[in-house]
Amino acid sequence: MISFKERVRGVVFSTALGDALGATIEKLTYEQIKEKYNKVESLKTDWYKADAPYEVTLGKKRGNGIVTDDTLMTIALMNVYATEKRHLDAFDCGNEFVKEIAYKKTYIPEFGKEAMIIDRLFYPEKYIFMRHVLANCDPREAGIGNMINCGAAMYIAPIGIVNACNPKAAYDEAILFAMGHQSSYGLEAAGVLAACVAKAFEEDVTVDEIVQVAIKLAKDGTKQAIIELSEAARELRSEKFEMDQVIGVFQTIMYKYSPMGDDVHRKLEKIGQPSNHYTPSRLFSIEELPMALAFMVLNDGEFYQSIFDGINSGRDTDSIGVMIGVILGAMYGEKVVNKEDIALLQETNRMDLYEIADRFSEVATTIIYEDLRIQERRLAYFGKHC
Repeated sequence: MISFKERVRGVVFSTALGDALGATIEKLTYEQIKEKYNKVESLKTDWYKADAPYEVTLGKKRGNGIVTDDTLMTIALMNVYATEKRHLDAFDCGNEFVKEIAYKKTYIPEFGKEAMIIDRLFYPEKYIFMRHVLANCDPREAGIGNMINCGAAMYIAPIGIVNACNPKAAYDEAILFAMGHQSSYGLEAAGVLAACVAKAFEEDVTVDEIVQVAIKLAKDGTKQAIIELSEAARELRSEKFEMDQVIGVFQTIMYKYSPMGDDVHRKLEKIGQPSNHYTPSRLFSIEELPMALAFMVLNDGEFYQSIFDGINSGRDTDSIGVMIGVILGAMYGEKVVNKEDIALLQETNRMDLYEIADRFSEVATTIIYEDLRIQERRLAYFGKHC
């Protein structure tokens, strides 16, 4: 039996692992990764921009185990739970979460120095500060107007942990919290990923059962993208597939729900051009979550192979790696992550991942036990009066 503490460690270790593996090749296409690396399967891999001039890298460093904002934001959310010691909503996103990302210094591995997390964040994540602090908006409406991306889903795993074995509660809380950051299908993905993590804490759960929970709770384009991609993954798994074939099938399906394709770079010539990219839609889905689930199905839940295939598919590689990692890390616990990888991640990023995970495990346990006490009181009442 895998303990709760071991599963939480699995989530934390896998967040950093998937993030660091994918960060090395983020924004490259599948073909570009294949041409330059063949396949990335080690943390000890140089960033494809390692030799680029400062005006290209802007002083950032990646590769060889360095994590990005996916990991930093996940830890920041854990810190909010440690402060509040209860379930969260959009008001907490606009209060303690803003403090974590915009007012408290932490070591930023990509910078090699301490700074505010917000200094590292992409614009849709900076939007949290803009809306809650500068605009002083209603926290429940803060995500409205933001560009739609995977920014909320990438750090939402802690909400799955504090709702372990209760996917619907995880989905609901993730929606309530992340509406302070995202809207539309970006918000939907956050809810579904949190539910998948919560489901993964169940004893002897299977990947197919996790996918079924995702489909049950997901709405609109997110639901359809997960259905189509997971079905395609099962068909491919029954064959002796080639990865070129897999990527072709997956990306063709995903194009219906995320028409951006490989065009992920911001360029001068794109300014002012109308586009459906990053805009609200009932029909669209972010790419990262359905792709992550599909690679899990394709590999029947094999941990490292699922992550390797996911990150090597290209585009938003670090977030795909994180999403696969947090679900399977919860399923299998800490032992699924190689100790040498954990050691490298801790040294490179100046993080004590064991301490971070164990501290959060205690906080989450406190919240879950309080939920159970409330449930016992409800059961006692209805046992007498119904």
